[in-house]
Amino acid sequence: VSCVILPVSCEIKGLVVMSADLEEVVGSMLTGKIPGMWKKKSYPSLKPLGSYVNDFLTRLKFLQDWFDTGVPPVFWVSGFYFTQAFLTGVQQNYARKYTIPIDLLGYDFEVLGDELPTTPPDDGAYINGLFVDGARWNRKTNVLAESNPKVLQDTMPVLWLKPCKRDDIPDRPSYTVPVYKTSDRRGTLSTTGHSTNYVVSMRIPSDKPSEHWIQRGVALLCQLDD
Repeated sequence: VSCVILPVSCEIKGLVVMSADLEEVVGSMLTGKIPGMWKKKSYPSLKPLGSYVNDFLTRLKFLQDWFDTGVPPVFWVSGFYFTQAFLTGVQQNYARKYTIPIDLLGYDFEVLGDELPTTPPDDGAYINGLFVDGARWNRKTNVLAESNPKVLQDTMPVLWLKPCKRDDIPDRPSYTVPVYKTSDRRGTLSTTGHSTNYVVSMRIPSDKPSEHWIQRGVALLCQLDD
């Protein structure tokens, strides 16, 4: 970012000749869009430029606080550049602790309350920062519910990622909801073998069949567009 801002300021002052790339940066800034030069190196985001910068600074603060004060009790999952690596790391810690092959592990998901826990769980991890799109989380019945009028997204409470053997995951009424980094809901296959947008699928308690939520396009998002 700083490598772009300094040349742009010089070009605006007329000290250097403006290139096509930096002209695109200036045009994007004037229209409130993320410059293409930043998008090539950035995490996926559909936010306007001002919201993107605020989100970027919040991510940096999350990582700096982690470095300064140690592992947080609750992980802001939206703040990771490579979210899949975090999920794999939680499974690896569990696999080493109980000497279980990681290939046999999966995730069970438990939705907790809105209050942030002050201590980490013995196994797995607490996460927050997700939004449910196309539905809402009913905090009285603790299941997915229809969206409120004129409300497109709802904030999800804290979730507990519980690594366990796939054969031990309990069978209960639920909807397997896909998690995406942005509302674009599509991505490309990166060199790591993971999608650039799709993260994981989570089994969320529901008292309605999966077809009901599939027709409504319900998904979890790591960030909103505003």
